[in-house]
Amino acid sequence: MAGKKQFDVDIALDAAMVQFWRAGYTDTSLDDLSRATGLNRSSIYSSLGDKESLYVRCLDRYATRYGVRYDEALSGASEEPLQAVRAFFDVTLKRIADPDVPDGCLVAQTAMAIPVLSPSIAARAIEALGFQRARLRTALLAAKLADSDAENFAVHIAAVNQSLAVMSRAGANRNQLHAIIDISMSALSHALRAPRV
Repeated sequence: MAGKKQFDVDIALDAAMVQFWRAGYTDTSLDDLSRATGLNRSSIYSSLGDKESLYVRCLDRYATRYGVRYDEALSGASEEPLQAVRAFFDVTLKRIADPDVPDGCLVAQTAMAIPVLSPSIAARAIEALGFQRARLRTALLAAKLADSDAENFAVHIAAVNQSLAVMSRAGANRNQLHAIIDISMSALSHALRAPRV
């Protein structure tokens, strides 16, 4: 249409996601989103939704993008469980080291802000954390861990993974992050070697 500005919705959503990721929901204004996306307020509302619905879309986009990478990392858990979990952590380490995205994790950041967020955003963050725990549990069951061990390690590894993002944002260096992972890997290795009862 003549006179109507065209834009790529995916590029705009990525720009909004990075803005929210960098500053958080509360500290991101519509003006910030306008600057980040290159869209005026009315275009944001008409094409991407209000701030809350846009945040939910960005959170879903983030969880899907990195969820695919986590699933790929864990895909070999039945044959090489330790290697698969190490690859799972590597997804996070690569994201942390990526200069094109903010440090930390949008899901972890959202979860920490749940007390001041709307119920719909809080529910989406809790759901994303649940998916993470479920994918780990499935992989650990495939590695022949007992149900209770698979559940406990899934909760533990998911928590450690979120803590990597928080610690990184707080200034932890790569060696410290690897030390955190190594302790979890050692515990998992011990559990995998333990005789099945």
